[in-house]
Amino acid sequence: MNIDYLIVGQGLAGSLLSWELIRRGCKVLVVDSGASNASQIAAGLINPVTGQRFVKADETDQLMAFNRTYYHQLAQHFGQNFLHEKRMLRLLRDETEYRSALKRLKDSLYRPYLASLLPPDRLEIPCHHLRAVLVQKQTGYLLTRPLLACLREFFINNGHYRSTLFNYFDVQLTPSLRWQDIKPGRIIFCEGYQLINNPWFNWLPLQPAKGEILTLENPTKIPPIMLNFGHWLIPLDDHRFRLGATFVRNDLSLEPKEQGEKLLLDSLYRLTGFFNKAGIIACDANIRPCTSDRRPFIGSHPKHPQLSVFNGFGAKGSLQVPWYSAHFADSLVADQLLSPSCDIKRHYASHFIG
Repeated sequence: MNIDYLIVGQGLAGSLLSWELIRRGCKVLVVDSGASNASQIAAGLINPVTGQRFVKADETDQLMAFNRTYYHQLAQHFGQNFLHEKRMLRLLRDETEYRSALKRLKDSLYRPYLASLLPPDRLEIPCHHLRAVLVQKQTGYLLTRPLLACLREFFINNGHYRSTLFNYFDVQLTPSLRWQDIKPGRIIFCEGYQLINNPWFNWLPLQPAKGEILTLENPTKIPPIMLNFGHWLIPLDDHRFRLGATFVRNDLSLEPKEQGEKLLLDSLYRLTGFFNKAGIIACDANIRPCTSDRRPFIGSHPKHPQLSVFNGFGAKGSLQVPWYSAHFADSLVADQLLSPSCDIKRHYASHFIG
């Protein structure tokens, strides 16, 4: 069977890139084993201002404007809402954080995303040892698991999906590109942290990091506000919430660990006693595909241009993948140039000579 693109992996990156290519009239086949991936476990957090210094990346305005329309269009197509917009309260514990927040509030570039500073006693949940509360705007979370399920059903119903484990040894590069009975014009690897095992792209400086998330149920009603206190808390309904996430580089196992659970709960209990009677419903873990320069890996292999990669979105997939999916699809179909900031050509010199 002749197709235009073979997409390996049906996480958020592979799914939305496939969606974009299909919308452009391309023949696409998505290959996925059906195993749990980081996108399914992720909280889907969208937070445009992050870190201890409250930094907004250069492309944030562009991504945020694009996302609102993009996720709305997906909601209209599938008849359900995937993006839940909720304000986030950043809990400031010391004078350094407080002064950094004051500085950002005075900066016109940050006004679309930062609302105000509140005294700690304005919180509906009593918290310990706070200096102030920063109210953030345009925050929320994406329901990644339902979105991926809808996209998988779409791919299956339209003949764009094959459930199988992709074996690199089944790829034939010459005289023409082939995988099993498929003759694609290009293979695009969207396989998350498994990129470390990819024989053509394992030279890229991926820095996988394990993340663990707890889902809990609280006997007392929870205010519908997200909290950020080094870790984050996302209310799912009046009583259930998700708490996360750990960040571990030296453990790539997919099983939740007792120390991860303890770390998250201890962090929550130090903050407040409001959730002391919450019971754990689920513990989830997976591996984020982070990169050394915090930029995604997009582009083609320097010696095998029929092989490409679309990966490395780390913990910011819900924010970044929609725009980059459309951007990469345009570069493939309409022969537009990739942005140098995401193009893997930035890593060629370190690994390839001549």
